[in-house]
Amino acid sequence: MGCTALLKKASLVGAFFVFGFYLGTAQAFCPAPGQLPSAKVQWVVDGDTLRLADGRSVRLIGLNTPELGRQGRSAEPLAEAARQRLQALVTASAGRVSLQLGPEAKDHYGRTLAHAYDSQGRNLEAQLLAEGLGYLVAVAPNLALVDCLQAAERSARQARLGVWRQSPVQAPKQLKGGGFALIQGQVERVERNRGGLWLELADSLVLQVSTKNLNSFDLRQLQGLVGQRVEARGWVIDRSRRGGLKAGQARWLLPLTDKAMLEELP
Repeated sequence: MGCTALLKKASLVGAFFVFGFYLGTAQAFCPAPGQLPSAKVQWVVDGDTLRLADGRSVRLIGLNTPELGRQGRSAEPLAEAARQRLQALVTASAGRVSLQLGPEAKDHYGRTLAHAYDSQGRNLEAQLLAEGLGYLVAVAPNLALVDCLQAAERSARQARLGVWRQSPVQAPKQLKGGGFALIQGQVERVERNRGGLWLELADSLVLQVSTKNLNSFDLRQLQGLVGQRVEARGWVIDRSRRGGLKAGQARWLLPLTDKAMLEELP
């Protein structure tokens, strides 16, 4: 066997070892709580959505993967890789998944909200997060697995896998449009009113904790963040496109849905 072939073989073995290592690590996160109802998957829509044979569309809880290209938009990096990986996990589970519905079992699109497990009781969201193929998201009241999903994401981030290979974190001034984002910046002011708690960052970004979500946060800690750097994640809204931007308001609004979506930086 020539030198080139040997190097190629060694590279493949190394890749398999790394993949196997992280898959083994992922298996430790969020194991199934017991016997759950099983369902046949008709197709994998994208990295965080399944279509079942019974007609239900299932949005996986706690996971947000890069968006596939739709309606003239190009796909985000690793969107297709996330979809293919979820497809591989479903195929390896004989095309079936076990589902644990969230306390809030439907989203505003009518999709079923659930955690999904393979035939070995391994959580699919945790496996994708541990391989760097998506981001943790936390939306009350579906918070049962936040801690273990957070640990799965942290393992990928520390190893710089997938979406973490090049940092996805932006400063507020880098925002060019709405959509899911990770933002780091300094809190300049904190204000509370009937709409909830507002944390103003530089460069026209404000974080909002709505009144209904305040119970998920430590209010005193939030009020003490003035002058501190934070990392926030969630779906950024461009107020200027909604025609609701008033004089003196920040253009960008990022609603925070749980304390796991905000981190104080050292």
